[in-house]
Amino acid sequence: MEIDRKMVEYVAELGKLRLSEDEKVMMQQDLTRVLQYMDILNSLDTEGVEPLTHVSGVENVFREDKVAESPDRDEILKNAIAVEDGCFKVPQTVE
Repeated sequence: MEIDRKMVEYVAELGKLRLSEDEKVMMQQDLTRVLQYMDILNSLDTEGVEPLTHVSGVENVFREDKVAESPDRDEILKNAIAVEDGCFKVPQTVE
């Protein structure tokens, strides 16, 4: 698959990127090379190859869940800059 200029502009728009003309040309070349490499990977024979979840063979390194006492809310909220209804109040980040 060849990446055309229209596709580069679409991807840049999705990523909210402002690309110069030179950057658009470079992006087109880079994306084309990525897809060409994916074609190479797709052509490899993977018959009988088991999927990996961990490269090192480590299974589960997480601690076991245990029920414990929660810290006192009032004590924690003493560190807050702003509190509302018993919760941390933070600036709005999403419109």
